[in-house]
Amino acid sequence: MAIARRALKTRAIGHTGTLDPLATGLLVLLVGHATRLSRFLVTDEKEYLADIRLGQSTPTYDAQGLVPEQGQTGVRPRSDPGLTPSPERLAAVLGEFLGTFPQLPPPYSAKKISGERAYKKARKGESVELRPVEVTVRELELLDPGTVDQRPRDQGLIRLRVVCSAGFYVRSLAHDLGQLLGCGAHLEALRRTRAGQFALSDALTLEGLEGAGDAIGSRLVDPNRLLAGMAAVTPTEEGLRRAWNGNTLGPSHLRAPLATPDGQANVRVLTRSGEVLAVAEWRPDGLLHPLVVLR
Repeated sequence: MAIARRALKTRAIGHTGTLDPLATGLLVLLVGHATRLSRFLVTDEKEYLADIRLGQSTPTYDAQGLVPEQGQTGVRPRSDPGLTPSPERLAAVLGEFLGTFPQLPPPYSAKKISGERAYKKARKGESVELRPVEVTVRELELLDPGTVDQRPRDQGLIRLRVVCSAGFYVRSLAHDLGQLLGCGAHLEALRRTRAGQFALSDALTLEGLEGAGDAIGSRLVDPNRLLAGMAAVTPTEEGLRRAWNGNTLGPSHLRAPLATPDGQANVRVLTRSGEVLAVAEWRPDGLLHPLVVLR
């Protein structure tokens, strides 16, 4: 974030979802007024590549929870080949994680318990009682286990491609997978490859961000693209004044009628030039109630 602030010469930078300390990959940043749009983007679907080590569980559900001697030397525990499940057994168990189901977050997570982060309580040795959260896994693919990043074959390491809802913990997937297989498991490496409509191919590396100079502005994405899934309306002159001040808009304040959405829905309110002025909520009373004004 500090690098982005320097490169973009602004302190107004946010994001649409953090990465775990050991994770790499895509992080979508919001700049300037667009930081106010975070609430509409944090629920976007995510996609990951996950390397899961079979044969050992850890308190943190990932490689950070390995004992200090292993962490200091960089040695990862090798699994007992006798504990490696058959492809058929692995495929059957992975099928248990497809669809929508309740998932228990890791005890070392940012979830709050009585106002305190769960990981802080866990580090102090206190009891951590978290509630399951409903999550969805739309795709779960076991990738070629023969090699991982051109390394020699390692039967104790599997790689998964996971397409999931926001709020899904891949660490919990690794831990729960190990429990069902009866051998234990933890997340060894994680890479986010997609967040909503954005993929790694859309991203800049940190080095590219620092070296972009004045050309960095050309890499900023128009809010209309961020909110492309929302319907859009253009208000009348009076409607623009009302939207600018955060007041509700009725049908008479719009240049063209809005097709009635199914239930409540968020709508882009555009200026005459087509820029996003606000995001409003359409309610059954037929009015648009501004939720965020970009000014």
